[in-house]
Amino acid sequence: MGKIACANVLSDLYAMGVCDVDNMLLLLGVSRDLSNDQRKVVIPMILEGFRDLAAEAKVSINGGQTVVNPWMIIGGVATSVCAKDEFIMPNKAVAGDKIVLTKPIGTQVAVNLHQWMTLETPSWNIAKELITPEAVVKGYNDATISMTTLNLAAARLMHKHHAHAATDVTGFGILGHSRNLAEFQEADVDFNIHTLPVFSGFNAVCKQLVEKGGRNFRLLEGTSSETSGGLLVCLGKEDADNFVEEMRKEGGTAWIIGDVVAGSKTSKINENPNVIEFSY
Repeated sequence: MGKIACANVLSDLYAMGVCDVDNMLLLLGVSRDLSNDQRKVVIPMILEGFRDLAAEAKVSINGGQTVVNPWMIIGGVATSVCAKDEFIMPNKAVAGDKIVLTKPIGTQVAVNLHQWMTLETPSWNIAKELITPEAVVKGYNDATISMTTLNLAAARLMHKHHAHAATDVTGFGILGHSRNLAEFQEADVDFNIHTLPVFSGFNAVCKQLVEKGGRNFRLLEGTSSETSGGLLVCLGKEDADNFVEEMRKEGGTAWIIGDVVAGSKTSKINENPNVIEFSY
């Protein structure tokens, strides 16, 4: 939880190509439902995770706030003072650009399925007929790896390969964030998304859940929330190819998922997008 929060906070700066972060504040809400014994175990582990990933990003934590809260909250604020050549404004996409995504989608599905299974909720009574416990655990572990991975490598490569615009994919889902980015462009362009990398097995489960009267995550519609998702980056065609190749050489993930075309500053996902099943 601490690592995921740290990665998520830093992604707002990484999405603008800011690679050197000057400072972070850590914000912690401690659930009043935790016993003293639970607090002694849980809170140090959350703080350790946050600090460990901040150290990996070479960011110092100086300050923050801790409060007692109805539920657990961990987050923060990241700041950096930059020269003009140290960040990339997210508004220069042009028709002909390719759209790259650096992490698969499906984190909400992974976490919810795992929670349903662990708590044996009514939703699990439907889902357990569609997916094995082993597959749930595998998907949850894959999502955890993804959520705890920094977007720092992608931020660095944005400079090297001349990115025109970018955003991170989080709570609004890939469609919501791509629409926000499209609306911000100087040129009259649309984002057409034709491919979606998804954690392995979740596309089929989501379809079957709807057929069985279960929850509709709207995963392929692009509105399923993501946590600490990847960067959505617009680059020229050759730069996009090189970006993807170099990300993979560095041990990361990246896919070309769409095109920037002339339009009216909106984004859409094809009715039947190409689905790439991904597992670590």
